[in-house]
Amino acid sequence: MTDTRDDIDRQFAQITERGLDQLRERIGVRIENSLEPWCHEATRDNIRHYAHGIGDDNPLWCDPEYAANTKFGGIIALPSFLFACDRIVSGYVGGLPGVHAMWAGADWNWHKPVRRNDEIRTEAWLKDLILHDTRFSGRAVQQIYHVDFFNQDGDKVAGADSWCFRTDRDQARETGTKYSELREKPIKQYTDDELAEIFAGYAEEEVRGAETRYFEDVAVGDKLPTLVKGPMTVTGFIAYAQGWGGLYIRANKLAWKQHHRHPGLGIKNKFGIPDCPERVHWENDFAAMVGAPAAYDYGPERCSWMTHHMTNWMGDDGFLRESKSQIRRHNPEGDTLFINGEVMGKREEDGKGLIDIKHQALNQDGELSIHGTGVVELPLRG
Repeated sequence: MTDTRDDIDRQFAQITERGLDQLRERIGVRIENSLEPWCHEATRDNIRHYAHGIGDDNPLWCDPEYAANTKFGGIIALPSFLFACDRIVSGYVGGLPGVHAMWAGADWNWHKPVRRNDEIRTEAWLKDLILHDTRFSGRAVQQIYHVDFFNQDGDKVAGADSWCFRTDRDQARETGTKYSELREKPIKQYTDDELAEIFAGYAEEEVRGAETRYFEDVAVGDKLPTLVKGPMTVTGFIAYAQGWGGLYIRANKLAWKQHHRHPGLGIKNKFGIPDCPERVHWENDFAAMVGAPAAYDYGPERCSWMTHHMTNWMGDDGFLRESKSQIRRHNPEGDTLFINGEVMGKREEDGKGLIDIKHQALNQDGELSIHGTGVVELPLRG
């Protein structure tokens, strides 16, 4: 394990053995009175705001007249909407005050669709802590939570393990090597031809919709259509936060109350005003202070793009059973992602047709951004 250096210019709190020991005492203990979620209910507007926040215009989530003619009889929530219904699955971590948290992946399992106006409650607990030696910040702690989601009838609609990496901000800034080359690269300037190629991907994006994709019509080796996300802008990151809610975005008295309750959250900005650590997603200077190359996208946002890739492909009559994804690098402002996937297997279990998918997203330079797997249930003919 790489030791944390003591000779660097230290501005932030660091990971300590005492802090880790205190955090380990929380493993397996149900979390009570956790932070209020952004969405208690899957209203028409809440679902639409989240879908639009990830750039998903599937009418099954957004158009009541269209959705009324599907097997659901009305709007349902896109699978990743549940990120807006719990702060912990989205990266709100406890312990190690003042130590940076970067959301880095999730393993989701869905059991039932979330329908319009369903009320969602959750149960959550810290599942595990794993120590890592990283190129980004030396020692890092993978903090894994489990969250179960229930509707108003008590039915479990989904469960997820999600994790953040707790990193030493000063160590990442001063000695981290993961982005040493990227920091020296000039800012990407897109040509009109490059933009035209990217925008063509949007124009040609295939939403399967009402055209049923049957289990029997899928073969191992089939390719999923490419899904484009980007070029990324701070505007896009904010659009996601509008639908998802963010973790620490508060104004005026509510911001003061949050910083008063959790002093480690209030990091002074250039005006000397305590502000939230979430501004790594819109302030380049602060992102650089924590070791990132520039303002970057949200982790749950990127995970939601991966589920978007599969829901586009499966159509209205499919059901996304499982999605597992792991983030491999930051996507700074200006990056573009191209998500591609392949059918790796198919099987019938308990009368259900299940399709195994493997997919990944590469940026414009061919660098791996996120990879994952999924299981889609498709209808059987007859």
